[in-house]
Amino acid sequence: MVIDKSWTSLGKHEKAFYTGLKKFVDDCKPLVDSAGNIRCPCKSCRLVLWVSIKHLSDHILKYGFDPSYKTWIHHGEPDLPPPPPVIDNTRQPQMSDMTACLNDLSYIPLNNEQNEPTQGDIGETSNDPTQAKRNEFEELYASANEELYPGCDHVTRLDFMAKFTYFKVKGKLTDSIFNEMLEFFQNVFPTAKGYKLPPSYYAIKKTFKTIGLGYESIHACVNDCFLFRGDANKDVHFCPVCNTSRWKDSNTPGKKVPKKVLRYFPIIPRLQRLYKSSHTAKEMTWHATGKCTEPGKMQHPVDGRAWKDFDTKYLDFAAEPRNVRLGLAADGFNPFGNLSQSYSMWPVILTTYNLPPWLCMKESSFMLTLLIPGPKSPGKDIDVYLRPLIDDLKVLWAKPGVETIDVATGLKFNMRAMVLWTINDFPARSSLSGWSGQGYKACPTCNEDTPSVRVLGKTAYVGHRRFLKKPHKWRRSLEFNGETENGDPPREFSRDAIMTQLARLPTRVKGKHPRFGGVKIKRNVLVELNWTKRSIFYELEYWSFHTLKHNLDVMHIEKNVLESIS
Repeated sequence: MVIDKSWTSLGKHEKAFYTGLKKFVDDCKPLVDSAGNIRCPCKSCRLVLWVSIKHLSDHILKYGFDPSYKTWIHHGEPDLPPPPPVIDNTRQPQMSDMTACLNDLSYIPLNNEQNEPTQGDIGETSNDPTQAKRNEFEELYASANEELYPGCDHVTRLDFMAKFTYFKVKGKLTDSIFNEMLEFFQNVFPTAKGYKLPPSYYAIKKTFKTIGLGYESIHACVNDCFLFRGDANKDVHFCPVCNTSRWKDSNTPGKKVPKKVLRYFPIIPRLQRLYKSSHTAKEMTWHATGKCTEPGKMQHPVDGRAWKDFDTKYLDFAAEPRNVRLGLAADGFNPFGNLSQSYSMWPVILTTYNLPPWLCMKESSFMLTLLIPGPKSPGKDIDVYLRPLIDDLKVLWAKPGVETIDVATGLKFNMRAMVLWTINDFPARSSLSGWSGQGYKACPTCNEDTPSVRVLGKTAYVGHRRFLKKPHKWRRSLEFNGETENGDPPREFSRDAIMTQLARLPTRVKGKHPRFGGVKIKRNVLVELNWTKRSIFYELEYWSFHTLKHNLDVMHIEKNVLESIS
């Protein structure tokens, strides 16, 4: 079949152009997908974006036909057999990683509504508030296909920004040094000669924020008692709890500098992206088919009792294998690497247990969610900083869920998510759970039945022989503490028992201000036991029903113990 392409080189004022365009659109109508969309060959979309058939002519009229599109394989022309191979040493242009990423983000599902705006409908004039975002995305596509310099066929402008930013992080370069390097490149490779280098690190961050790689900066009270988030607290200058100023210098004219800033990386779009990426979408349902077949063995959390008990309790959640199960890890570290300088910054990281074991604990699968600033550990006030994350987790748990595109099936679905447990050492466990790891009842499992004695000014935890069988000879031995052991193993406290203990806790002011929450209060151990607070995790509907709420990182604890005695 011979296709007339001559009209594409004509001017828009010529009648033959409109005749050829009309015939082209008519020939494309049988080629649309189930949603009525087709790849757009205009100079802006360049076959990457899809548009509805009714907007195809508008795009070509507005932007012109892409002259580099020679064989119309997406619009009815049969693909020609490949020419004989020619051996040469030149590098062939390939689709960049960033372009592939943008293709995933702009995917249109098969069950997309006909009247729903898509990434392809960017030429439509509308008051839709998402129009500006579509225009930003279109500019991003332009950067992904834009040559870094004339004749460069293997590195695009967007690829350069991604790789150069990676070097900044890997080499721990400061923003000022990074900007000086970019300025040097600008002088050596000037724009006048066709080089299209980014002007600054700020411009690169602004570009990546369009993809969804940004974060929210939330001002916090320096005493860890309040977050200045939301429109209601936008213009609040003093902490409502302790009345401490929000700013380092309240008298500074113009833009003021906050004393403390929490960085929050929203989790909902990041979880959605796992299903929009062709690299991870298929792996997200591995847990539904990857159970261990050998009885008594566990190769993944799906084989454990905690996972199975949750599925029994919440059948509707378990029925959808694409619902997400998360693990949460938190701990403090010194970002300066200088132990003589006391500073503790707390990252909160999520991992996805939908993935197979060789991926779910891989570093690339970890999601940094919160970056809690120092200089001191938040301690029991970590709940203040967890508030943005908990609010998003509530949204992800509530029915019907968050609408998400699954590229593995080509359809939309409603995604829900839950936190299966936390992973931490003993100090972090105390901060997250609310059960203190110090004192006579420090064991979180034994609870009020913790066996402990005072030895040389230190608290020692004994009673380990309770786990042995009754006739075991070590139970009758006097070599441990001079006594025999006749006790039973520690009882397992029910949900109702734990909730009753939490209901007895008094309400206390949060924060570390010396006149407010920071006052050291002696607990009534007969009433409060070792509870210091009711953890914010209990705001999640399912949390109190978990069989296992907190996992101890044994290797981490072993490292801490050895460092303290070496």
